[in-house]
Amino acid sequence: MTYSDLIARGQSASSASLPDLVSDPVRHQRLTITAQGLHFDFSRALLSEADFDALLTHAQEIGLEQARADLFSGKPINATEGRAVLHMALRQPGRDFFAKGEAISTAVRTGRAAATAFAHGVRDGSICATDGRPFKAIVHIGIGGSDLGPRLVHEALAPSAGSDIILRFAANIEPGELAAALAGLDPRETLILCVSKTFTTLETLENLKAARAWLQAAIGPDDSAHLVAISAAPERTKAAGFRPDRVFDFKEWVGGRFSLWSAVGLSCKIALGPDVIARMHAGAAAMDHLFETLPLAQNPVVIAGLIGWWNRTCLDFKSRAVIPYAKRLRLLPQFLQQLEMESNGKSVNLAGQRVSTSGPVVWGAEGTNAQHAFFQHLHQSPDVTPVEFIAIATDNEDAPARTRMTLANALAQAEALTHGKTRADVEATMRAAGADDASIAAIAPHRVFSGNRPSSFVLMDRLSPENFGAYLAFCEHRTFVEGKLWGVNSFDQWGVELGKVIASEIDADLQKGPSSHRDRASVALIEAIRSLRS
Repeated sequence: MTYSDLIARGQSASSASLPDLVSDPVRHQRLTITAQGLHFDFSRALLSEADFDALLTHAQEIGLEQARADLFSGKPINATEGRAVLHMALRQPGRDFFAKGEAISTAVRTGRAAATAFAHGVRDGSICATDGRPFKAIVHIGIGGSDLGPRLVHEALAPSAGSDIILRFAANIEPGELAAALAGLDPRETLILCVSKTFTTLETLENLKAARAWLQAAIGPDDSAHLVAISAAPERTKAAGFRPDRVFDFKEWVGGRFSLWSAVGLSCKIALGPDVIARMHAGAAAMDHLFETLPLAQNPVVIAGLIGWWNRTCLDFKSRAVIPYAKRLRLLPQFLQQLEMESNGKSVNLAGQRVSTSGPVVWGAEGTNAQHAFFQHLHQSPDVTPVEFIAIATDNEDAPARTRMTLANALAQAEALTHGKTRADVEATMRAAGADDASIAAIAPHRVFSGNRPSSFVLMDRLSPENFGAYLAFCEHRTFVEGKLWGVNSFDQWGVELGKVIASEIDADLQKGPSSHRDRASVALIEAIRSLRS
């Protein structure tokens, strides 16, 4: 199945009738899967049964099954950095994993046990502040993958965990972020947890410096009892004054955007409790097993990845909207932006050759608020955006009527995107409401919905740690599948580095004046900022 064959199929599929496709019961049975507390419905994808078969053939021909095996066997599939990719090992402590042939699971188990013991110690007060007080708050300082994952997990699961420990996050170097994180906290009862793989990240170290000044103003210069570091650079943490028993390791085979399963998630383990995090890990491990073992045609991860690749490459849909119909999951679009766009937003394939397409723009917001913001665009813009709906069948707040109405809204939007509303239907509705012919002629075009807009639906039976862990693992593996289809390395992020280097240079320019090699636009802005700040 050649690439040009698939592109030709996409051109044909773009004019197919999605309502007709959805009406096929055999198709619905094939494209809906229930696993690990999740119900996946891919039946609203804009592709035929023959298109789906062609995609499966393509996946086999490009070696997806072997790539999947290489991932779990610990081969250095992150080729540009020469690293294995084994975040799955962090949530499967009973299994022996190997990174480039080296056994790693004993170290994983040791590290996990140490983090769990530390979390229990903070929670029971045996690990305490300088003056013996129990810690009542944690400030988690990190950025990117060192922030987004734990922040999402805490917001998703905290309401049902019942913890008395406050957990706040500071990622942005902009001063308001840390000020908000520290507001109202007593430094004598606050633990500062700093996450930086290299312990050189500018934003993180500047926020840590400011947080320590806040601490030391209250407790004195010895703040080591209040500090924890997650890092792969123990020599740097020691030089910064962190006690060795308060430093937890960050392995090279764990990428930042996959790191919430590691000690990066320690703040959540403390605040939510080790048992909650263990349950989340168990759900993720179960999804790992499904992805690793199920045949491609029955594998929800593979099906989702094939459809995502089809939408972007063959149908030329440039973005994907993620709409969680749950307040607790409002950060999910932001988390997936990093997971997917940093992984697959690449310009060259593994051979260094230019690619014509790679990952789409990922964006979104929580429903039902999103319906009153940008769903106008989703329904009527000439630019079609596939939508991924996520909904929870059973609420944790004992509010069944509002949960039912929330679900009704999610289902209604998926149906409306599929079927739309024709001009004839609009005219009939207006005529039944008493509109005259002139009003109908003037207004009817504005009320037509073209429909034929694809979507997918993920329904959780409830937002439990197990289900949530399974869904996050599903998203991670889908990203890998799509990256394999595009032929890119989903596990490096060189595009992040250039701006960091230039930012360090411009920081000096803001203090001393613009350098001669800055472009004219930058010089003007630097001079304007220096003038305003003076």
